[in-house]
Amino acid sequence: MVLEAVNRLDDRPLTLEQIAAEIGLTRSNTHRTLQTLAHAGYVRRDPDTGVYQCTLKMFELGARQLAGLDIRKPASPLMRELAHRTGETVHLSVLDGLDVVYIDKIDSPQPLRAYSTIGGRAPAYAVATGKALLAFQAPDYLEHYADAVRQHTQDTHASLPVLRKELADIARIGYAINRGEWRQGIGGIAAPVFNGLDKAIAALGVSGPLERLTLQKMMECARAVQEAARKLSTHMGYRGAYFGLAA
Repeated sequence: MVLEAVNRLDDRPLTLEQIAAEIGLTRSNTHRTLQTLAHAGYVRRDPDTGVYQCTLKMFELGARQLAGLDIRKPASPLMRELAHRTGETVHLSVLDGLDVVYIDKIDSPQPLRAYSTIGGRAPAYAVATGKALLAFQAPDYLEHYADAVRQHTQDTHASLPVLRKELADIARIGYAINRGEWRQGIGGIAAPVFNGLDKAIAALGVSGPLERLTLQKMMECARAVQEAARKLSTHMGYRGAYFGLAA
C-alpha cells in the first residue's frame, strides 16, 4: 500500500507525514515500511526536503515483468511459417541458468526428427537455441557455471576458451548452430529474440537429424530463422538493427 502510494504520488513527492495521512496509516507504521522499501532500493528520501520518491528499481522491476510476458502467442504463427519453410522441428526456448527450457515447439512431419518435449531442458552450451542466448549475456555469465560445463558427445564444445570464441562469433553473425553436441546425430540452427530493452529473452530455432539437416541446409535456413526471430523481437518491442536484416 505504501509503495503504491509513493508511486502514485511520484509527480508530487510527499513527506512521511503526508504519506501516512494519504493512506490512513500511523506515522510509525508508515515510517517502518518506508525504511524497508528504502533499504531494498525501491524508494529514496531526499535529505534536504524529506520527501520520498520511487527509484529506477521500480522501472527495472516492471521491465522484467514486461520481458516475461507470454511470448508464445506472438511466436506461434512465426513458428508455423518457419516449420513450413524448413520442414524441420521448430523450438522456442528461454535461458535458465546453464540450461535452455523449451517453452513451445512444432514437430517436423518427417518420421525421423529431433526429440524434445515442451518444458524439457537441454544444456545451453550444447544446443543452438542455448548458444544463441548465451552469446548475448553478460561477459562473465559463463564463468558462473564453469564447473557445470561437460562433454555430452564427442562433438561437445566443453572448453571454456573454445566456447567463448564460439559465442563471440555468434554475437557477430547473429545465429548459432549445433552439430551433434547434445545428442549424437542431431543438430540445429537458432537466432536470438530481443525485447525493448535490447535483452535476449528467447531463441527461435530449427532442429533435426544431421543426415537431413546438413550444414549446407542450415546455412540455407539461416536467413529464415533470423527473419522469424527479428519479427518476434519487433513484436516484443525491440527497435535495434537485427544483424543487417531488412526491416
